[in-house]
Amino acid sequence: MYRGMVGSLLYLTVSRPDIMFSICVCARFQVRHKEVHLQVIKRILRYLKGTPNLGISFYRSQNFSLLGYCDVDYAEDKWERKSTSGGCYFLGRCLVSWTSKRQSTITLSTCEAEYVASGQCLTQLLWIKHQLEDYDIYESSICDTLTTPIHIA
Repeated sequence: MYRGMVGSLLYLTVSRPDIMFSICVCARFQVRHKEVHLQVIKRILRYLKGTPNLGISFYRSQNFSLLGYCDVDYAEDKWERKSTSGGCYFLGRCLVSWTSKRQSTITLSTCEAEYVASGQCLTQLLWIKHQLEDYDIYESSICDTLTTPIHIA
């Protein structure tokens, strides 16, 4: 039953990115889940019931600027000490991609984890940029070098 609920909620993250992090954490306990994990799933279901108006919205816009945001949860995994990176990517005002993924390496500081997350974010932005070029939509700048160090500091 737990696996089925997690699978259904993972499918739902296609249109509800706001629950992705929580579902990915729950998915780590599919083999040895406990009552507390089932309670978390039920809490997510109650959240979904209370927020049916949230989701992905697309608007008609001439602005095709590509923008990405990323963040990291430093060493939240108490067993392996790995961080979780998350990001969301917009084309104009439209959310086109998002991610929540455990980092493959163990970082020694929050700053290092942020750099790893920034690298993952930039990789995704470059992939989206190349996909847009296939449709003759060209983005001139992928990174604003003036603000990046300020945000990391």
